[in-house]
Amino acid sequence: MSDLVTITVDGVEVTVPKGELVVDAAKRIQNDIPVFCYHPKMAPVGMCRMCLVEIGLPVRDRATGEILRNPDGTPQLNFGKGLQTACTVQVAPGMVVRTTTKEVDEARAGVIEFLLTSHPLDCPICDKGGECPLQNLTMAHGVGTSRFDFSLKMKMDKHVPLGDLIFLDRERCIQCARCTRFQAEVVDDPVIGFHNRGRSLEIMTLSDPGFDSYWSGNTTDICPVGALTTADFRFGARPWELIPVASLDPYSPAGSNIVFSTRIEAKAGGRTVIKRILPRQNEAVNEIWIDDRTRFGHHFAESPNRLTKPLVRKNGQLVEASWDEALQAVADGLTRNKGAAAGLSNDRVSNEALYLFQNLIRRGLGSNHLDLSGARLAGGDVTAKVGLSKGSNLKELGKGDAILVVASDLHEEVPIWWLRVKQAAERGATLVVMNVRPTRLEQKAAHVFRYGAGEALSATHDLLNAAKVDSSGDDPLTVAAASLVNANNLVIFYGYEGLSYGETDTLARILANLLLLKNNEGQAHAGRVNNGLIAVWPHNNTQGAWDMGIHPAFEPGYKAVANPGMGEAEIIAAAQTGDIRALYLLGADPVGDGRMADRGKLDFLVVQELFRTPTAKLADVVLPAQSWAENDGTFTNGERRVQRYYPAISTVGLSRPDWQIIAQVGEKLGQGKGPIAASLVFRDMARAVPQYKGMDYRSLAQVEKQWPDVGGADLYYGGTSYENKSGLGQQWAAEAETKLPEPYTLGDTNKPELMGLQLIYGAALYNGTGRLIREAEVLRPRLAQPTVLLHETDAQTRKINHGDTVQVNVNGLNIEAVAAVNGHVPAGLAVLRGSQFIPGLQRAAVHK
Repeated sequence: MSDLVTITVDGVEVTVPKGELVVDAAKRIQNDIPVFCYHPKMAPVGMCRMCLVEIGLPVRDRATGEILRNPDGTPQLNFGKGLQTACTVQVAPGMVVRTTTKEVDEARAGVIEFLLTSHPLDCPICDKGGECPLQNLTMAHGVGTSRFDFSLKMKMDKHVPLGDLIFLDRERCIQCARCTRFQAEVVDDPVIGFHNRGRSLEIMTLSDPGFDSYWSGNTTDICPVGALTTADFRFGARPWELIPVASLDPYSPAGSNIVFSTRIEAKAGGRTVIKRILPRQNEAVNEIWIDDRTRFGHHFAESPNRLTKPLVRKNGQLVEASWDEALQAVADGLTRNKGAAAGLSNDRVSNEALYLFQNLIRRGLGSNHLDLSGARLAGGDVTAKVGLSKGSNLKELGKGDAILVVASDLHEEVPIWWLRVKQAAERGATLVVMNVRPTRLEQKAAHVFRYGAGEALSATHDLLNAAKVDSSGDDPLTVAAASLVNANNLVIFYGYEGLSYGETDTLARILANLLLLKNNEGQAHAGRVNNGLIAVWPHNNTQGAWDMGIHPAFEPGYKAVANPGMGEAEIIAAAQTGDIRALYLLGADPVGDGRMADRGKLDFLVVQELFRTPTAKLADVVLPAQSWAENDGTFTNGERRVQRYYPAISTVGLSRPDWQIIAQVGEKLGQGKGPIAASLVFRDMARAVPQYKGMDYRSLAQVEKQWPDVGGADLYYGGTSYENKSGLGQQWAAEAETKLPEPYTLGDTNKPELMGLQLIYGAALYNGTGRLIREAEVLRPRLAQPTVLLHETDAQTRKINHGDTVQVNVNGLNIEAVAAVNGHVPAGLAVLRGSQFIPGLQRAAVHK
């Protein structure tokens, strides 16, 4: 039987997949059937009745089953006795759909008239005006008059805070249930719902704090009226005043595609400012959803605390200076210490800046003392070999496939990946979760394994050994291993929870070997589409930092360095002794992050930053950098997809792009005239990095038609998510796609001997210690404060109650935190959230 069905819509034939809904089939031929409650990413409910159409099916002979025909040979059609909802009826062979008949028009006008009986006429002040489906469909299908008595209009509350981020206007709500269904069906957060009945029906929050979800902002995108608005945009601008600019999530390794809505504002001194952030469709990355940190966390770019001018230390004080003076001071300080210089970078800046930075340190200063500051997760060289293959899409995983997640809390670390993995499991994929403590993803897992503190490597090694054995036993580990190795497709995520940096490298190698095992058909998973290893990197461009060679042992493209330099810990130690005399920090704050006490015996310290961080306060020269919102560049996400972002707002002060500052320093050091545009840096980078060969800014900007079709004029269909017109990015191929690498030799995977209470760091999406997120005032009520999770037994032993303020002594630090005794951690283990990062597994003391 064919998987395709041909139907006719208003005289136009269209062939679509079997099981597709009539409303979607019509959409494929640009026949936009109006909807309010239907959304292509959610199950249909047929509530609003706006999509009523006439549907006819071929009449068949009851005896023979043959289609009966008219004298002219056309099939006889039965249109039934009434209209049907196009959002709930699936296509059938020979179906004929009529969307423009008198009966259909009258039905649509009736629905509009009914919706407007209590809807306020406040379009001139409504945030949705100009992009409102109800407004548009009223103009297209409404009759312009109403038969209802105005005195019977329902009057309801208009400025209801559902939470800190979302406001509700109950008069505008048309009860389509898109928001409640999204929260319940899509993201498994049923924290809002309907209350009361009939015309008194209203949305209310069901959680404390209100609307407690990482996805709340998406409800404002899909709301077909102005009932739901965001706290930072409501009454801020009219949609037709806004200019859209494509960009990327500056926080997460998922690389979610976004759009800035910008405009020039008088109160900002004539500067272009960001008014809001909306999703940009990329079905291979984030589909049409973004989490609330991505949506609301951009305010650091326009913070009044930004550095605006270069600073040079004179007479013990940092004072403002010209760019020429500051750049010359940097060149003089680095040249003076050329034989003892080092560089540390963060993993948030662009690929272009990272490439030039490593070139400056290695070529300009002749030093391999170069590393990523605050690195938490190793294995970039492993994912370069067996990473998720080019052309993969997590949306395609389902029945017969498998996903393994180890040592990661995806819901807190990378919500978009959590959502896509959860949905794959709901489609039938076998999900295996391994961690030292419970995580939310376990709710969807077929197999859950909790290893003890310090046992992540031994547990995953046991899984690997079980997968090597052809066994039909019922041991849970054997069953799980068999489901992984024999799956049609296998994707593995690994993180760093409870692991040291070195242990994460071993973990990556164990999991790589699992991907290299051959299944029953003699095939390895590595190298095939929709298979591979994904590192749950801590930031948006950690993958790019690995690709660009921000590592003491690797040059760009993972070329081994002949004489490896020092890593960060060694560089900081050498700065204390005077063996390192000059240090260049690109967006790094080792003092503020607790890894560096002071500048030690450094002769020269240069900091390139957005803010006057604790490290910047100790510097000899501070160079003000632009944020990602002010310039163009590229990030590489955790699936190794290189993507562009574009300049959106006016430059803050005299700040300059990171790549430009580094190029100008290099010019002062005699490296020649630097590139004048980010695109030219990328050109040079693509020549030096084999994995990026063939890429340029034009190829990264290429787009193709995506389904579902959202972002067009018919905002009632997909919401206000933007159609992607600015680039889908390019994924670079892992080595295994051309040749399978040899299995890795593994280091020590034995269980360690532990004594006392052990503590690990637990991720929090809104970590209150994050420098960037603290600048988003709208998110401050939700910032995670230091909290230590304890087992009931450990709490009783220390006479600690839930909610007590306690002291946590760990790794030389004393951290004040709130105790949470909630049964979410095993005995003997404490989890510290909302604090600065604590690496690996540490013995700790927790007391009042």
